[in-house]
Amino acid sequence: MLSLVKGEIRAALLEKLADSLVAPIPLLTRREIRLPKVPGKALAVIGMRRSGKPCFLWQCLADLLAAGEPRESLVYLNLEDERLAGMDASDLSFLLESYFQRHPEFRDQSRVTLFLDEIQLVHSWETFARRILDTEKVRLFLSGSSASMLSREVHTSMRGRAMEVTVFPFSFREALLHRDLLPDKAWESLPKARRSILENAFRTYLSEGGFPDAQNLETRDRRPLLQGYVDVAVLRDVIERHGVSNPVALRWLQRQLLGNPCAPFSIQKFYDTLKSQGLPVSKDSLHAFLAYFEDAFLIRTTSLLTASERQRMVNPRKAYPIDPGLIPIYERTGRANTGHALETAVFIELLRRGCEVHYARTPQGNEVDFHATDPKGQVLLVQVCADAADPATFTRETRSLLEAHAIHPSASLLLIVLDPLPPGTQVPAPIQVLPAIQWFLQASA
Repeated sequence: MLSLVKGEIRAALLEKLADSLVAPIPLLTRREIRLPKVPGKALAVIGMRRSGKPCFLWQCLADLLAAGEPRESLVYLNLEDERLAGMDASDLSFLLESYFQRHPEFRDQSRVTLFLDEIQLVHSWETFARRILDTEKVRLFLSGSSASMLSREVHTSMRGRAMEVTVFPFSFREALLHRDLLPDKAWESLPKARRSILENAFRTYLSEGGFPDAQNLETRDRRPLLQGYVDVAVLRDVIERHGVSNPVALRWLQRQLLGNPCAPFSIQKFYDTLKSQGLPVSKDSLHAFLAYFEDAFLIRTTSLLTASERQRMVNPRKAYPIDPGLIPIYERTGRANTGHALETAVFIELLRRGCEVHYARTPQGNEVDFHATDPKGQVLLVQVCADAADPATFTRETRSLLEAHAIHPSASLLLIVLDPLPPGTQVPAPIQVLPAIQWFLQASA
């Protein structure tokens, strides 16, 4: 019986291999995602379900083809197939040997590239990956929906042989490119009519988000689509993957995190809330649930900037959904929540640009939304404000930046606003005020 199942798996693999070598390359919206330039490493493409990982793999394949690599040396396989249930590393070895039987001219002569999508479904895939990186002239692109694919034990078993590439939902620039609206000039050079079109598109992006399949959908279609994404991620990438035995408490936490974007979150306070409701759950379980949601890319969190690990642990974290389009699904007050959507979009964009991000607190007790260190080590202090036209609001936002600058003197100071400041507003040096749309249109470094 076991050999029969194994035979069925391998027959399906041979069929998928044959199809892959002749499959046409789809025309897709180009993603602005940087690939690490480290030779000899597998590239692990990770991110939330439906954020566009397979499309990005096809883009990488197309780029290699355009660079002159033979089409027969580029193999793309999606391993999320019911016929492959129970597949393990030995089946991947069989697949590679079968490929070299078809194309012996490539073995040890030129590099072959394997694009293996949903690789985490294959038991012991990391041992196969490590072996072929050591013994074959093979370039590996690996994709999966869960960050656990490359964290904790897998990092150890891969022995430093993999680099992560995170695929987020569309950035604003990518959403514009998807709609054929991305300008080819700087914001300052655009005519007023063109700016108005882009400003409308930006407000649409803040409400609809960047999931590729949700673009241009009516609200009555988009909301259930995005709700389905969340439900599948929670079921498949959290409950089933981690064997969660208390789904009721998990769902409470899910609603708390997604229904209160940008807000401070404390496991202790949430534990006390559940306890008062008579819902049994341990604090250790809640800490694990929070990690699971991050692993599934449903949320990203940021902690207080401090040199003290104890202070970082005792102060609340802030949680953000992976995409501003998820906010309206869990907003129960009926408000537009534009400010939270803007802050979420800025946070995710900072992560997309490769920044390490915390929130900061000044000695006077005021907070700065983001302390971001970019890949070059440059520090940026960022306040996000949808409407800074009110003088009291503007003073509060700029005061926090100036207080933080006193303890981070090398940092650049940036106030991102949705609506323009009133004419004649005096901006204290060295703060720079940028319209949000202008900041989002800047290309990543």
